[in-house]
Amino acid sequence: MNPVQRIYFNEVATRDGFQIEPNFIATDDKVALVDALGDCGYAKIEVTSFTSPRAIPMLRDAEEVMGRIHRVPGVEYSVLVPNRRGAERALEARADELNLVMSASETHNLANLRMPRENSFAALAGVIRHVDGATPINVSLSCAFGCPMEGDVPQGELLRWGERFAGLGVRGLSICDTTGMAHPAQVSRMAEALQKHFPDLQLTLHFHNTRGMGLANVLAAVQGGITRLDGSLGGLGGCPYAPGASGNVASEDAVHMLGAMGYDTGIDLSKLLALARVLPDIVGHAVPGQVARAGRSTDLHPAPDFVAALRAQFA
Repeated sequence: MNPVQRIYFNEVATRDGFQIEPNFIATDDKVALVDALGDCGYAKIEVTSFTSPRAIPMLRDAEEVMGRIHRVPGVEYSVLVPNRRGAERALEARADELNLVMSASETHNLANLRMPRENSFAALAGVIRHVDGATPINVSLSCAFGCPMEGDVPQGELLRWGERFAGLGVRGLSICDTTGMAHPAQVSRMAEALQKHFPDLQLTLHFHNTRGMGLANVLAAVQGGITRLDGSLGGLGGCPYAPGASGNVASEDAVHMLGAMGYDTGIDLSKLLALARVLPDIVGHAVPGQVARAGRSTDLHPAPDFVAALRAQFA
């Protein structure tokens, strides 16, 4: 491991995490959280989604949020867009990046987006042509490591869709373990293949902790040469097609792990942990992240009072 390797983190809690929350989160709280996250050292923050308010009521305030946030120099403020109308709204809101989504699994795409993959590709290709380079575009490929309805998604199939989008001139690809089916050996193979096939693209890996392998997969990706990762504050998020899913990898847990190993994440962990500790008050329930509860591994605690007497006894 190169102890000074730079890792770039993208925060997705305010979009991917918030969108499945059952109770509406106040616009003021969203703006305040994005502003606070901007001061933590992220490369990107996926702020919101310009989806139909009927489809995702939680993010119906996308324009207002984007209009009110304080933009920190050096941080990219990304948004998800599902179609051309969403892209137009995002451009009007001065998004720094548009994130387009489809699934590598045909069944998941039908279940999640209500259309075959070819139809999704055609629609997203139309968005890319419409934007015509005005704003960088990232494509997130869901279920890249496996589908809960189909099972294994062949790596070659994932690369085929990636190559089609690369041919349209997108800036980056996010390879998403949407339902937490990936394991470290698979991630290592994927990291090698991605860098071989797409040496000029901005490559991001996105993991869920559905089966407790999120941090192991993060480490496998980084050790395989991947330098960009998604994370979600507190581990918020999940997928309706992964029953029992605990959400995304918690940003603060991944940053803590990599920092302890000597990687440079660019993130101020103290600020991030402070936000993770108030997140349950914002969403109204406990969150899966662990380091915010346990503290860093370097946080020491006083010994019990009786230890001093024992030291003297055995001296």
